[in-house]
This record gives sequence, C-alpha cells and structure tokens, in this order.
Amino acid sequence: MTRRAALFTGLSALALTGCAAQPQVSRLSTSESEIAALADALRGLSPSVDTEEARRAARIAQEYPLELRVRYEVTDGPILHNVKVNNGSKPRGICVHWADDIEARLRAENFRTLELHRMISPATAFRISHSAPIISARGQDMYDGIVLDGWRDGGDLFWAKVRDDTRYNWRPRTEVLRELYEKREARRAALTD
Repeated sequence: MTRRAALFTGLSALALTGCAAQPQVSRLSTSESEIAALADALRGLSPSVDTEEARRAARIAQEYPLELRVRYEVTDGPILHNVKVNNGSKPRGICVHWADDIEARLRAENFRTLELHRMISPATAFRISHSAPIISARGQDMYDGIVLDGWRDGGDLFWAKVRDDTRYNWRPRTEVLRELYEKREARRAALTD
C-alpha cells in the first residue's frame, strides 16, 4: 500500500468513527418500561422461564451497562472508545470487556431457568470482530436466545433475538476461537517450512 493510500485509509476510518452513535452519557438510569419489555421477551423464550428470574435478569441487563459506562469512562461512540482503550487513555470498554462483565454479573445470580452463552461475530473486511453474552431459557440453543450488547450503544443496552440481529453474524465463541487458533497455527507452520 502506498503512503498516500495508507493516509487516505486512516483518515477515512477516523472520519467514520466520528459518525458512530454517541452515547447519552447523562443517562444514568433505565425506564421501567425498558426493563419490562426485556423481561417479557425473556419470559417469551419458554414457558419454563420463571417470571421473577426474567424480571431480575432484565433489570440487571438494563442497569449494569449504565454502571459500566461510568466505570469505563465512556464519553465517545464505541469505535473511538476502543481506540482510547487500546492506546491506554481509557481503562476498559472494548466489546469483550462489556461481554465479560455483563456475563459475570448475570452468572452471579445463579439463574435456574435461564442460561448464559457467549457468541462472537468474526471480523469481516468492513467490521471488527464483536463479542456479546446471550441469554436463553435453560437448555435452549443459544441461537434461540437474546443478545445482550452493552458495547454497541456505549452503555445503553441493545438487545434482540440472536436470529433477528442481522447486523452481526453471531456464532458460538468456542467455534470462532478454534478457527482463529487453527489459522494462526497454519500461518506459523507455513513460516517454519
């Protein structure tokens, strides 16, 4: 790549990050109707989902990302915040941090009728890889669950059924990580041949 093309690519990427959705940093709480909507969706996953567990999971899933927004010092859209984390000017807040922390907080509840999974959408030519926890009815396939994405909107929870979230190509984390490992090992082997 020529120096001019590299400069153009870098400036284009910077311009696009300016177009990323900016978080509503003044918003420190979520509405009861937002919590109720997610609780209803969780109950709708299966008749076996306990109503109280669905309410508790929905409240945590809606409120905890707002706490993380403050802890992560989010003041920009997600892509620009990633840059700041990667250059050391912000403590945390790339998608895997959001996914790890939200999943850990929900796991601490020891739900009996709900189950947590992790999915990754692999990188493409136009999108970075993305990670998010998935919540489903216990025993249900993760593809039938709901994405709980705190990163996408900078602390305002995005949620949708996995199959309805067409912005990302969600796949089981273990499958994606295995493929990445195999590609890395193949590159390593090619270098030693």
